[in-house]
Parts: sequence; C-alpha cells; structure tokens
Amino acid sequence: MRRSFFGLVLAAGLAACAHAPGELVRTEGMPGQLEPIHAAAFTRDLAVFRVSSNGCTDKADVKPFITRLKDSAVITLRRLDEDRCTRPVKDGVQLQWTFEELGLPPGANVVVNNPYLLNGDEGVTQ
Repeated sequence: MRRSFFGLVLAAGLAACAHAPGELVRTEGMPGQLEPIHAAAFTRDLAVFRVSSNGCTDKADVKPFITRLKDSAVITLRRLDEDRCTRPVKDGVQLQWTFEELGLPPGANVVVNNPYLLNGDEGVTQ
C-alpha cells in the first residue's frame, strides 16, 4: 500500500514537470517560432547551426535563447522574422554565434532544444 502511494505521488510530481515531447526546456513565452534545424556543431567557443532558408535568412532573423541548467546550457533557436523570399536554399544556411555572444564561457557544455529536420523533411521557414 505504502509503495503504491509513493508511486502515485512520484508520478504526479513528474507529470507536473513534464514538457512538450522532445523539449528540454519550456519555450512558452519566448518570442518568434521554434526553428527546426538541419545541423548543429560546437567548438570550444563557437556554436554553428544550419537552418532552413527561402533565400533571405540571416543571423538577425534567428535568435538564440540560453537557458542555464545546473551543469549545462540549453540553446533554443527562435525565428523572429519570416523569410518571405522565394528561392529556397536546399540545405539551408549556416548561422554562428561565439560563446561570448551567447554569454557562455569557453568550453561550456551545451545542448540544443530544437527539433532536427531529417532527410526528406520539408524545411519550411516561418
């Protein structure tokens, strides 16, 4: 009896902390749209992303939001401005930020909070 009660309390507590599927941190209240990405790579002090483009996407259109956790930082890319051009770039465009621009120390442990586009997925820019 005691064990099942503890299990119910634990399940209720975990449900209260649940996020949307695939989401590492909550994105409600962040401006713009969650940006699906083609790729992400990190060096000691640089974050590089490949995002979809209809031909006009640049760094000013997509903003990284940083959420600090206990021993890492979560980067969430949000598209602030819609790319209304009509020349889709097949593999998207590369955008990069230094860790200094992101407010992160060199070598920081980072995780990406964006969904990845798989081969064959449509890279629709919003």
